[in-house]
Amino acid sequence: MRKQNGFTLIELLVVIAIIALLMSILMPALQRVKLQARSVACISKLKQWGLFFSMYAGDFDGRFMGGPGTRVPNRWVSALGDYYKWDDEFTCCPNATKPWIDENGIDSGAEGHSSGAGVTMAWGFTGMSGTRSHWPKMMKGSYGINGWVLDPPPGDEAHPELGGPEYFWRGPNVAGAGYVPLFLEAQRYNGWALETDRPPTYSGELWNDDAQMGRYCLNRHDGFVGCLLLDFSARKVGLKELWTLKWHRRYNQAGPWTLGGGVMTTDWPEWMQNLKDY
Repeated sequence: MRKQNGFTLIELLVVIAIIALLMSILMPALQRVKLQARSVACISKLKQWGLFFSMYAGDFDGRFMGGPGTRVPNRWVSALGDYYKWDDEFTCCPNATKPWIDENGIDSGAEGHSSGAGVTMAWGFTGMSGTRSHWPKMMKGSYGINGWVLDPPPGDEAHPELGGPEYFWRGPNVAGAGYVPLFLEAQRYNGWALETDRPPTYSGELWNDDAQMGRYCLNRHDGFVGCLLLDFSARKVGLKELWTLKWHRRYNQAGPWTLGGGVMTTDWPEWMQNLKDY
């Protein structure tokens, strides 16, 4: 009799089971590689932002953007528009490109959601109305400036209840610039962090004015956030490390949420307790 060549049903099932097993082993590794690649892309993008901020300061006598009614609007989105060509993908970390609010003003509900869904989302579309009516398009983004680096005129500082004119850096030509945050991943386009700001109870918690550090304390890169510093260098910063940076001129780098200030691991919210201490 002629012999039939082929696989039996059992042999096919065994092959399928082996493939499924290999996929279950490889998929987490592939996912980690994908996330690492996005982290590298984020830092590379922040380095390019460093060039834009450097060019801007060079064009304006070593000063950054000011306040309302001054030479340029205080929002970096507009002030740097001609440098980054209003590219609303370039204003986003590769890990956070989907906006909370779309072009039609529809809110996804992810902002500040307890599931942490908003961590990997952009702050949504804005512009082309009111003081932003001159913008050429609606913009989204997932980066935010450190509000203390701005150069507002006396009496026109944002959040005067948090700090006066002497708190502002105003430009990059300062001592210790490598410890001053300039531009970071964020869930709002700006923020005025203080050493007393409490950490968010979960990653992506909606901020308020006693916790503006939470605008930047986002677990987008496995315990780290991309940060451009005032010397125009870019690197990943640990989430607990955020409290040790020099956010404004009078900022205490040994504040209550640092090892120097006596913080204990158990003082941090549960989701941050296993992160590296600084």
